[in-house]
Amino acid sequence: MSNEHEATGAGAVTGSGPVAPRDAGNWAPKVERLSVTDDVAAHGYNVAGRRVTGPQQGFGRLWQRDYWADLGSAVTPRDLVAEWRAHFGDFWPRGARFHGALTGIEPGAVAPLELGPGHGLSLATGVMVLYADEESFTFMKPEGHMFAGLITFSGEEADDGGTQARIRILLRTNDPLYELGWPVMKKAEDVFWAGTLRNLAAAHGVPEVEVGEASECLDRRRIWKNWRNVRHNAGIRSAWHTLTSPFRASGPVTG
Repeated sequence: MSNEHEATGAGAVTGSGPVAPRDAGNWAPKVERLSVTDDVAAHGYNVAGRRVTGPQQGFGRLWQRDYWADLGSAVTPRDLVAEWRAHFGDFWPRGARFHGALTGIEPGAVAPLELGPGHGLSLATGVMVLYADEESFTFMKPEGHMFAGLITFSGEEADDGGTQARIRILLRTNDPLYELGWPVMKKAEDVFWAGTLRNLAAAHGVPEVEVGEASECLDRRRIWKNWRNVRHNAGIRSAWHTLTSPFRASGPVTG
């Protein structure tokens, strides 16, 4: 190991004190609770004030899920990631809306999102950008989201020298109700992320792309101490928000 690497690695110490890792600017700062910017606040009622959740804060079995598509020489990995970050929600299939902040896909940015047909029937949740650089970016989910875990989007060099777009997810369902719905949600996730990769490929001139998928259960145990996560369930809270919206819209009655 070189002296340069030792001097600049995470936790390295020199005569002037600790040295920040080279990629420190690519990581989100530590936050206790999430906040949303004013421009997307109307969509962030299930995000503001929530904590982010990793796999150990979830409830269900632990899964690793991968989706990938080979784009050939249509775009370089770095250009692909730059375009993906700049127009992330544009590549989603219909029925999902990504309300990215004006800062875009940057470390620490928080974006509300809606999943479903709309017209008051959508599930409102969000993501926080945990990490972002020229080759990949990673989201974490807030309390109440369907899944607790990490999702990473990357552009990689394929075996044939072309570019591969990849989505890798490490997740547990967030509460017992979501775990019951996992068989249905799993199929919906397959359709959604395969559709995203096809839209991404088509935008780069590859209209007929084959999407690969792989899924592995890494831990079949459920974390029963986290069953209380159901109190944050975004599906329940979204339905309640819709039911009570006429009363919020009318406001207080004055004489």
